[in-house]
Amino acid sequence: MTDDRRTAVVLFTRDLRVHDHPALAAAVEHAERVVPLFVLDDAILTGRNAAPNRAAFLVQALDDLRGRLRERGGDLVLRRGDVVEETMAVVTETGATAVVCSADVSGYAQRREHRLAEACAQQGVRFRTYPGVTVVPPGALLPAGGDHYRVFTPYWRAWDASPWRDQLPAPAAVPSGDLDRVGRLPSAADLADGATSPDLPDGGETAGRTVLDAAVRRAADGEPDHNDLAGDHTSRLSPYLHFGCVSPLEVANRLADRAPGQVRQLAWRDFHHQVTAAVPGIARKDYRRRDVEWRDDADALRAWRDGETGVPIVDAGMRQLLREGWMHNRARLVTASFLTKTLRIDWRDGAAHFFRWLVDGDVANNAGNWQWVAGTGNDTRPNRVLNPLRQAKRFDADGVYVRRYVPELAGVDGAAVHTPWTLPDDQRKELDYPDPLIDL
Repeated sequence: MTDDRRTAVVLFTRDLRVHDHPALAAAVEHAERVVPLFVLDDAILTGRNAAPNRAAFLVQALDDLRGRLRERGGDLVLRRGDVVEETMAVVTETGATAVVCSADVSGYAQRREHRLAEACAQQGVRFRTYPGVTVVPPGALLPAGGDHYRVFTPYWRAWDASPWRDQLPAPAAVPSGDLDRVGRLPSAADLADGATSPDLPDGGETAGRTVLDAAVRRAADGEPDHNDLAGDHTSRLSPYLHFGCVSPLEVANRLADRAPGQVRQLAWRDFHHQVTAAVPGIARKDYRRRDVEWRDDADALRAWRDGETGVPIVDAGMRQLLREGWMHNRARLVTASFLTKTLRIDWRDGAAHFFRWLVDGDVANNAGNWQWVAGTGNDTRPNRVLNPLRQAKRFDADGVYVRRYVPELAGVDGAAVHTPWTLPDDQRKELDYPDPLIDL
């Protein structure tokens, strides 16, 4: 943006915060009047990516963002419809001379940015995107002779050695001026039909920064084992990263000296984003062609979705997803491997179910991780199989995680909870729990 002291529209998308927000900071610095805008996008809310859990989280995040902007003298304009049409309508209403937003990587986001650039050019309005969805922008690291890294380890080396941009403070003031119509905050029911998980996290930057503070405190005495299913030592930051309620750069900066394992997970997140930026069809098409013949088994797929496979560690993960709209990362790997490598069911069916329920449902991470597990993605060992019994023994040795989410097995002590089919017949008959779908 040039410094002409005029009006700038800041289009929020997956960046619902005021701390370390480069687009917002640039608008506040260079424009005399700033119009923060969020468009409730009907293409997402009514399309195949609609998700009640994310709608509920989004409403809370927007409410929190509006409050933080009002504390700074601004406000959040809310509109609903086509993002480009509604943005340009606000440009006309306010006489804006610039539109800024955070760059994103999905095919839909890239098309949206292209359409915005064209619409702004037609009206003589400047348009610019800024980083803010990842720690390192997707195009900043390129291998020799390629448009993106296909394997994580060399990407990690480049990522770990690359300089990061400066972290920005929240603006002290957002000079929005008087806005004629800011728009009503919707309810979750206004945005999506269907059941929500009963134990969803609170949405918004305020909640996200509280979760981040807790993660930093926990790491003060050393980084815990994040694969321990029973211990549940993960940061729980993924929903806030997906919606941009916390800055991934700030998370990396605050955890860099305390929790290098979690910072490496942020690099994995950036890795999947740079793959998606280069291959935007990754949510639908195999990244790498594999000789895989998927089975069509509706009953097995239904049992997997409902957490009724008869394999306790798998069912515990799937029920955690339904209860919390979230799943431990190790459980995500185990349940995905069971569907694709053991049941031989198409990864797209699993990814769609995850995307329906996950609060942190993210095109890049969801599709990238599912393809990694299925052997069609970026894993250098595409035939890798995660045996659920070995995984249970290693990461839930005493069965605490299983008993937490599969109450039918609460009375089975110790590691025996992972193999209830081996219990004596009289004890098995007392359990209201299915036999395994498949012989392990």
